[in-house]
Amino acid sequence: MAPLTSELLTSYRFFLRLGIGGGENDCYFLECQGFKRTQDVIEICEVTSQKRQGGSKGLPVRTKLPSNSKSGNITLRQGLSSSKNFWKWFEDVEKGQWAKQRQFISLSIYDQKSKKEVRFELAGAWPTSYKIADVSAKSNEIEIEELEIAFEEFKRTQ
Repeated sequence: MAPLTSELLTSYRFFLRLGIGGGENDCYFLECQGFKRTQDVIEICEVTSQKRQGGSKGLPVRTKLPSNSKSGNITLRQGLSSSKNFWKWFEDVEKGQWAKQRQFISLSIYDQKSKKEVRFELAGAWPTSYKIADVSAKSNEIEIEELEIAFEEFKRTQ
């Protein structure tokens, strides 16, 4: 159990490692969203033999049980550059090579002293969509590249 004096971590001190194309790529993401793991709920309704006051029927009881776990998709956003790594990864999956393209992703979150405090690991990750932000001659903002990624396993290792 964590001590009561543990530090609250900030969301901007993170590092995401993603290996695409057989190598480790240190990508600098502006935003990572959708890290979510849920469990389905099985609800059972049964009638017990206990009698209601003034009635002859049994007492209904609802029980909720945990079922299968599932992971949502994550969305990664970074500044668009001349690198085609994300596009190539998406394209390879699109061409039917998805089994070879499943990757491992790790997300580390750091405290204010730059010490790694939390680590999540995502296995079996592959891109489901690729998008760039709208372009406008009036804008001076960074062009954003966005990738939505499906994954199978999501666990906290630290």
